[in-house]
Amino acid sequence: MTAPETETRGVRPASARRTEWRAQAPVVAAVAAGGALGATARYALTLVRPTPAGGFPWATFWTNVSGCAAMGVLMVLVTEVWAAHRLLRPFLGTGVLGGFTTFSTYAVDIRGLVDAGRPGVGLAYLAATLCAALTAVWLASAAARRLLTGRRA
Repeated sequence: MTAPETETRGVRPASARRTEWRAQAPVVAAVAAGGALGATARYALTLVRPTPAGGFPWATFWTNVSGCAAMGVLMVLVTEVWAAHRLLRPFLGTGVLGGFTTFSTYAVDIRGLVDAGRPGVGLAYLAATLCAALTAVWLASAAARRLLTGRRA
């Protein structure tokens, strides 16, 4: 079987897979390094502001809201203001801010509130986090766009 026949059957030659990996390896490394930094910062916040059993998880709430606001600013910077290095967005966006924000802990917090007999607080937390995070990314990107580019959102 020749190389073109192999590729048409959905099997890439080993040299193509190696080349693809070499191209993606720096992106994977940037995301991993950024994720380690973001997750460490998030963990530090939970140590500074632990949530008491059955209490409202303010640290997770503000982590997610501030991370979404930072994402809004970052996306304006890298798409409209800077000619950013190709690894900046994966490092900061997917890595640092992806590791910093914690929607998995958000889900665990909701479950914990429900299990603690506080389903109303859990539901309020679910809605408040979603609304606040979406509002934060929208307001932050609109403000950044207006301040940095002079354009209205």
